[in-house]
Amino acid sequence: SSRIGLIIKQWYQRRVRGDRRCITTILRVYYNTDVVEDNKYKFSPSGVYYAPPPGSYDSYVAFIKQLPPTQLPEVFGMHDNVDISRELQGTKLLFEDLLVTQAQTGGGGSGGATMEQILNDIAADITQKIPDMFDIEDAVEKYPVKYEESMNTVLVQEMERFNRLCDVIKTSLINLQKAIKGLVVMSDALEKVSGSLLVGKVPELWSKSSYPSLKPLGSYVNDLVARLKFLKDWFDNDKPNCFWISAFYFNQAFLTGVKQNYARKYTIPIDKLDLDFEVLPCDDIDNSPEDGAYIKGLFLEGARWDSKKMSLAESLPKILYDTMPVIWLKPNIAKDISTEGKYVSPVYKTSARQGQLSTTGHSTNFVLAINVPTIKPQKHWVLRGTCLLCSLDD
Repeated sequence: SSRIGLIIKQWYQRRVRGDRRCITTILRVYYNTDVVEDNKYKFSPSGVYYAPPPGSYDSYVAFIKQLPPTQLPEVFGMHDNVDISRELQGTKLLFEDLLVTQAQTGGGGSGGATMEQILNDIAADITQKIPDMFDIEDAVEKYPVKYEESMNTVLVQEMERFNRLCDVIKTSLINLQKAIKGLVVMSDALEKVSGSLLVGKVPELWSKSSYPSLKPLGSYVNDLVARLKFLKDWFDNDKPNCFWISAFYFNQAFLTGVKQNYARKYTIPIDKLDLDFEVLPCDDIDNSPEDGAYIKGLFLEGARWDSKKMSLAESLPKILYDTMPVIWLKPNIAKDISTEGKYVSPVYKTSARQGQLSTTGHSTNFVLAINVPTIKPQKHWVLRGTCLLCSLDD
């Protein structure tokens, strides 16, 4: 164990930029005493990949030649579905390049709509779909700052964040429509917005003010409208019984609010608290818990949820994602929370699984780690690359 730690430290400092837990787990498969003591130590369940017994140089060459010419996912501990994910990613990149080429070379054909007409229609459609800004003064009046209810502050702050995003989107679209009509100058920023709209991508101008998202333009707009509706329903009907965790612009503020409510209710320092988790056998729920919060809207990648065994299970062939049921966030004293029989699953906002440290001290993509019940050992799911996602790419 200490040797593996030393190796990882050297790699971490010089070469590796990634998940320390993942690196440690992979190293333990290849760096252990069984590799030299077992004449056919298996690196994968099928036995295709194994440590060859002691032999001559020619025997090692022959062993290497009989290995599959293309590495199977199992050699890395992954599910066969990752081949599908890789091919989908390659296809996506190819079509993105083709669309960029088309936008640069395309033009209005005989009897067809011109680029200006198409752009104007797209801009008008998106502008019409996005509702009016939230009235922050009304929100503060209806949900004032309360010592015993941190969710009021969470709601108002979320409204402010989405107002800023919607303002950027609407302003750029209105100016683009004016530029098409010749009323204002088509600036470089508006040129980039128009180029992105034509190929169905979210403009970089929007992304800079937006929550992380890998969705194409149409899905992004629909997702944004759904998030705004979630906040509007919260404002109109009081806080929901079950929170759509993916709807938040800044998820960590909501999580802090959950712990803060508990800390103030039971007079416990918040820095001594952490979140425990319980997966419930339902997709929605009509009541709220006495303590903590119910959340929904997470997706499993690299595994599926077995509702009968209430445990993680292997992904079904050709099904890349699975929807998680309602999860109960249960604040508790950190030292009293056990991870035995659980897989500590990272939760990301997008499938990119990478982000930057923001000025708040939080990652722009990583949200938190959720303890999910499992029958298999935790290392199995680490090698599978199992995680929870707030949002898919489609």
